[in-house]
Amino acid sequence: MNPFAPGFTPTLVDGGLTMRSVRMRDSRELEQVLLEHRQWLQPWEATLPGGSGRWDVRGSIRGLLDQAAEGTAMPFVLVVDGRIVGQLTVSGIQYGAVSSATLGYWVGSHVAGRGITPTAVALATDHCFSQLGLHRMEICIRPENAPSLRVVEKLGFRYEGRRLRYIHIDGDWRDHDCFALVREEVPAGVLRRWREGGVDESAAARPGLG
Repeated sequence: MNPFAPGFTPTLVDGGLTMRSVRMRDSRELEQVLLEHRQWLQPWEATLPGGSGRWDVRGSIRGLLDQAAEGTAMPFVLVVDGRIVGQLTVSGIQYGAVSSATLGYWVGSHVAGRGITPTAVALATDHCFSQLGLHRMEICIRPENAPSLRVVEKLGFRYEGRRLRYIHIDGDWRDHDCFALVREEVPAGVLRRWREGGVDESAAARPGLG
């Protein structure tokens, strides 16, 4: 398969971080990470309205792989020192006049603050811009999620507004703040701009919050 074709999830590497496609056999390790870091992750986990709240990691992976096969998603696991430490999914991929996608991610608390998440977001965004030809990448974050908000600040994603009761998270409909980048804003790439200190972190500032 063409490594840059829709429906293909590439392997992206930067230093000690490897991003590769999730696989069905990752289910046990993913569940272990989710359990070990439950207190850290639960407030930000998507839930089903009226659902039982029970995990179905294998079902989730199966759904992600189905979306990948359709060319509408790229589901990555984040691997450091040979162990899965989180996930990043590029979803809602659209081509043509829209040419956009949405990013979602999580990492275990044991690797938070090590630059892994912004590196992963930058790698995925650069791939979508340079290889898939997408024009816009969006990230939606709960206003209370300070670690995730710090990621968009570091990478210079622009604040675009608040979506009220947007996604069902941790048992209820939650507001989300929307941030985005378009390709012409980062001609040299997101990762390079960040590493070279060219990011204007004020782009992510939310009204009334600085």
